Formats: sequence, C-alpha cells, structure tokens
Amino acid sequence: MSEITYVRGDAAVPSVKGAKVIAHVCNDLGGWGKGFVLALSRRWPEPETACRSWHRDRARNDFGLGAVQLVRVESSVWVANMIGRRGAGRGSKGVPVCYEAIDTALACLADEVIERGASVHMPRIGCGLADGRWSRTEPLITERLTGRGITVTVYDHGDGGA
Repeated sequence: MSEITYVRGDAAVPSVKGAKVIAHVCNDLGGWGKGFVLALSRRWPEPETACRSWHRDRARNDFGLGAVQLVRVESSVWVANMIGRRGAGRGSKGVPVCYEAIDTALACLADEVIERGASVHMPRIGCGLADGRWSRTEPLITERLTGRGITVTVYDHGDGGA
C-alpha cells in the first residue's frame, strides 16, 4: 500500500514525469470561480469549459454529487472534476462538503487512474471552500487511492491557500 506524499507547492503544476491526474472538488451548482479552480483556469481553459457544459447538459448525463469528469489538458495530463460539494456556501444544512460524494468520486477516479497508469495530484480536497476537515477526507483517499497502489501527492500552497 502506498502512502500520501505531502509537498509544498501548487497542485496545478505537478513536477513529476509520467501520466498525471489533477483531482479537485467542484460544487453541484456548476459554479467555477473561486479557490483552486482559478489555478487550473490560469493553465488550461478546458476543465472549466467542460465542467460548465457538463452541468448545463446535466439532464442528459451523470452530473451530480459523486460524479467525476476527466478532462485531458495535455498528452499525459488530465484534470478530474469531482462533484463533492453541495451548493456554494454554508447554509442552514451546515458545511457544503459531502464526504459520501467525495468517497464515491474517488472510487470512480481510482479505476480511471489505474487504466491510465497515472499518479494523482491534488490540494487538500474538500477542505477549502467546501469547509471540510482533512481528518475526514484523508482516510477516503487512503482507502480509495493509495490502498489500491496509486501514488498520491497532496500539495499545500506556500501562502496557506489551496
């Protein structure tokens, strides 16, 4: 079983060789404009365009909590848009993070990553705008990804943001 590697840096710029999947959590409203997605959009327009289209056409596809959309951005780099957040902010129902959806998305992601022979790179998913706790998210990553032998690197941004 692999372990999660923690590094300081930007998950949108993984510096390892080989096939890579950059995984992050999106909300179920199709919104894109705060947090880690800004780093992705600075590098590639495709993940945002694909996510917005996926949401817009949701009546005819699998868009919803727990779904994953893989978007190829370079020959051996994909971005995984994982729907793991309810709404856009705190409300009467509590924090927006949905651990069950993240778990479902990670399980789906694992099969795709193994098929591509890729490593996974991510910020501390579910812990930024989704207001989640890493102590709840980390075991999901361990079970679904590293437990299947997938190399996972988690990036902590130098300025404290994700």
